[in-house]
Amino acid sequence: MDVDIEKMRDEFLNQEFDEMTFDLDATRMAEYAKASGELDPKFTDPSHHDFQAPPTFVSTLVASRSLPQNFPKPDGVAMDAGKYVEWLAPIRGGIMLMGKSHLHDIYTKTGRSGRMIFLVTRMEIFHGDQHVANADTRTVFRENAS
Repeated sequence: MDVDIEKMRDEFLNQEFDEMTFDLDATRMAEYAKASGELDPKFTDPSHHDFQAPPTFVSTLVASRSLPQNFPKPDGVAMDAGKYVEWLAPIRGGIMLMGKSHLHDIYTKTGRSGRMIFLVTRMEIFHGDQHVANADTRTVFRENAS
């Protein structure tokens, strides 16, 4: 099946399809930092005067949906193609965050095994009205050879 990427882009890019709240636990944030090898007490000690989540912590926040409801999933094998975090402001323990997800990009690349379709799902993360981070998840579909 030859997927029409431009049609997908026109129909699905930048359309919010999920909204999720996250109640941040300072202990969980500190445990994540320690497990990641972080040593700075502002990330590992909830009693530190400037305690905050390490920048990559937002990549652990998971939405209830990974794609829009009527998205035409490409044929082939889906694989995780990486994460990207844009950290805009410190995130403190004990607060509530709101994550709003949309497809940020859809593109293709051709490799030795054929065409690959990349989907970039972006969760924009807010504390109240303040935009504090973006967390992108890339998924790649290696199309089945026809």
